[in-house]
Amino acid sequence: MIVDLHRFIDEEKKYWTELESILDKLDRDPLRKIGLSEIKRFNYLYQRTSSGLAKMMGFSAETEIRRYLESLVARAYAEVHEIRGKEHRFSPLRFFFQTFPDTFRRHMRAFVLSLAITLFGFSIGGIAISIDREAKGILLPFSHLQIDPSKRVAYEEKAGETKDRLKGRKTTFSAFLMTHNTRVSLFTFAMGFTWGIGTVILLFYNGIILGATALDFVQAGESTFLLGWLLPHGAIEIPALIMAGQAGFILAGALIGWRGRISLKARLRKVASDLVTLLCGLAMMLVWAGIVEAFFSQYHEPVIPYSAKIVLGALELAALILFFGLSGRSKEKPHAKE
Repeated sequence: MIVDLHRFIDEEKKYWTELESILDKLDRDPLRKIGLSEIKRFNYLYQRTSSGLAKMMGFSAETEIRRYLESLVARAYAEVHEIRGKEHRFSPLRFFFQTFPDTFRRHMRAFVLSLAITLFGFSIGGIAISIDREAKGILLPFSHLQIDPSKRVAYEEKAGETKDRLKGRKTTFSAFLMTHNTRVSLFTFAMGFTWGIGTVILLFYNGIILGATALDFVQAGESTFLLGWLLPHGAIEIPALIMAGQAGFILAGALIGWRGRISLKARLRKVASDLVTLLCGLAMMLVWAGIVEAFFSQYHEPVIPYSAKIVLGALELAALILFFGLSGRSKEKPHAKE
């Protein structure tokens, strides 16, 4: 095919310039939304410029124009095959309802391991209290857990009749709970740097505290108070703390490098995004748990019926299970199982 080179360049230059202008705009504003008509025009210009480059390949004398077109086509190719919006545009709703539960499910084995260790500690704590009730003086770190459960229930209910003990301090107490639980969670996660040994110890000890406390109240005949006290905030707080262990085990797995012969840096880079997602998600859960504990869990009968508190906690737990089991599942892409 014979091509009138100068005429060809004159006719096509305006299309090359237009394509370059679009590419420059995308470089200046990577998050700019592109409409359907613009996408169609961009694709047309890309294909026309690629065709022009193919025609120019036979003209060794026009090396500068050929290199210009090669650069233009390469830039356009990169834009066509880039996943721009999903990678760079952050959406809080998409993060919470899709990215967070999707990430949780992909690392389910780490969560199950964290849950199993906590439950093992729970059983050991319960057994210890059933064998020797005096053991709670050693096992339970908080003074309000070491008094007789029946005396504590009587005190809590009587105090609720006369005054609001958190009056004017609910917000402060809520903030304290949020920051304290977040620190505990981050520490549990950070112990993954000990190849998971520290994470195991913390989860096990937290389980012991829960188990010892639960059996102490059950043996004293205060099961209803226990459920009404723990369920409203514990239905969210305890799973969040277990998720901190999940994140710790993911980190430990990356450090140990069970799979493949890839570098430590590459393994850490691979899990970094998932770790940030889990930690941000559980932090939001702990914010909710702190609000519920300060404004709801600390009030007992006759102020708030235990039945209402238990129902709320059960609904929260059911909603949490449905959230992690179903949220974002219809949109998620298949991933390799952990």
